[in-house]
Amino acid sequence: MAPPSSRRAGFSKKAQFSLFTGYLLAAAGALVGAALLALSLWQPAAFAPLRGVASDVVTPAGTGTAMARSGSQGIFAGLIGYFNAGSQNAELRRENEIARIRLAEAEAVKAENARLKGLLGLRDGESKPVATARLVGSTATSGRRHAYLGAGSASGVKPGMPVLSERGVIGRVLETGRFSSRVLLLTDSESVLPVRRAKDNVIAFAEGRGDGLLRIRLVNLGVNPLKVGDMVVTSGAGGYYRPGVAVAIIAKITPDGGIARLVAEPAATNFVTVMPIHEAAAVAELEAPEGAGAPPAAKPSPTPAASPTPVAAAAEE
Repeated sequence: MAPPSSRRAGFSKKAQFSLFTGYLLAAAGALVGAALLALSLWQPAAFAPLRGVASDVVTPAGTGTAMARSGSQGIFAGLIGYFNAGSQNAELRRENEIARIRLAEAEAVKAENARLKGLLGLRDGESKPVATARLVGSTATSGRRHAYLGAGSASGVKPGMPVLSERGVIGRVLETGRFSSRVLLLTDSESVLPVRRAKDNVIAFAEGRGDGLLRIRLVNLGVNPLKVGDMVVTSGAGGYYRPGVAVAIIAKITPDGGIARLVAEPAATNFVTVMPIHEAAAVAELEAPEGAGAPPAAKPSPTPAASPTPVAAAAEE
């Protein structure tokens, strides 16, 4: 006899009982869920203990996840900070050095202005730059330290004019061509520059050593008042540079002064400014009243007149 083409689902009593039990459990679960939902809507605080127990159960796992997340963020932040620390540190050091230079120059200019106004009653005028050009090269292998400037006599550049960067003194023009010039750097072995300490009037000379450093020699020997970190600026003596421009920072103390490093390193300088000779501006300022009818200023004699000695006075009598 052939089997029937289809069989009813309830052919087996066991299958029928299992299906009925499933329906019954589903209905009971739905009723229990509906009751719990109604209870939660009617009295929300009734499930607070259960929520507390559930929170206590999952809190350790959540704490571990939060610690892992914060730890990973700290690791990534530390790695990023490590890779960026070098550039940030260099930038901060550069800004700090420039700020120190500007502060020292401001103090020097303030002291110089007070001294000049008190002694001479003059008001310093700002000089306009002659030219702004690029340093196209410099020597670094011999005791002679020269640089080459991309501006010459066609731009009004003349020998003796000071060359400055945004940090301080670079040197002065030694020779000029039509469109280029040769600059005598401060570190040249033939360079001598009158300087003073920025915060007071300790006078010295800055001499080039030919190795990228300057030797600061005090004019008044005795107890050396210089300290490491002192800023020296131009004193205005000699007539080339205006007073109060940053020159160098003392790096080592010697019996007669110190060894200083430049604040304006030529190798790290791109553009510089050529300024007029400070003495020429001062002479023009002093000669201006003479053209207006004022009596010419008496020129100082090379040597002061000697006062008569007691022996000469007795001989005259």
